[in-house]
Amino acid sequence: MEFKDYYKILSVDKSASKDEIKKAYRKLAMKYHPDRNPNDKAAEEKFKEITEANEVLSDPEKRKKYDTLGADWKQYQHAGGDFGDFFSQFGGTRRRGGTTYEFSGDINDIFGNMGGGFSEFFESFFGGSGRRSGFGETVQHQQTAVNVEADLNITLEEAFNGSERQIIIDGKKLKIKINPGTKDGQKLRLKGLGRSRTTNGNKGDLYLNIHIIQHPFYEIKDNNLYYNLDVDIYTAVLGGKELIKTLDGKIISINIPEGTESENVLRLKGLGLNKNYGRGDLFVKIHVTVPKNLNREEKELFNKLKTLRSE
Repeated sequence: MEFKDYYKILSVDKSASKDEIKKAYRKLAMKYHPDRNPNDKAAEEKFKEITEANEVLSDPEKRKKYDTLGADWKQYQHAGGDFGDFFSQFGGTRRRGGTTYEFSGDINDIFGNMGGGFSEFFESFFGGSGRRSGFGETVQHQQTAVNVEADLNITLEEAFNGSERQIIIDGKKLKIKINPGTKDGQKLRLKGLGRSRTTNGNKGDLYLNIHIIQHPFYEIKDNNLYYNLDVDIYTAVLGGKELIKTLDGKIISINIPEGTESENVLRLKGLGLNKNYGRGDLFVKIHVTVPKNLNREEKELFNKLKTLRSE
């Protein structure tokens, strides 16, 4: 299985800040997003690749693990052993004089793959399809049931519209339902799908912590959505229309007023996320793009315009 250089995929340095990684991801995501490249398999695969890279490098814990292990990641994979070895391999502690085991590790070392969309390397390295790393559990000696927690990543579209996910636990395929309006940080309880301390003992529950992954176009603040819209200088100066795709798949037309400046924000009421009393708003932030590599005629026209304005 080939090592993936996530820094190279996003075209950033290893010392890149979180904001630099976010900016690089947004630029590439806008270029390769399936909505802008319909029926283009190559663009779709590229989009998955940069999403995977962003999922790791934008998460401090995952990035630390990735930077630490690097190309030698295979040497650190869990290689089996007894229960005590399991704890020690993942930095856990075992209180010999007490009744509690505590450790943290990777959910895929106990469960099978849960979901899809990420590469085999990602799942082997981080143990799952787009989740933040890890689970935690506490085992009492007098109990056999072990509750397990795992992070499950979903897209913003899935959170808004609802969806179904297929997960695999102990070789069995199960469907879980994500309800419309699901929020980041919510938990799903799957009863009896945890672990047991003994072979035939009662099983605990599996708790899935919902995490909404970063969207290439939208940002969430409370129940409001923020959208960065690139507008060319001609539309900004003269006014015009721009089209954007909402989370429910609809195409809406945005009116750009004449003389719109960069960083101006347009508010569209009722187009945000669902809340207890209606919906939040959508805020569209304008970014005016300046044309590059002007030819001679274009430069002459801009100079003429400059002269007219100065007069």
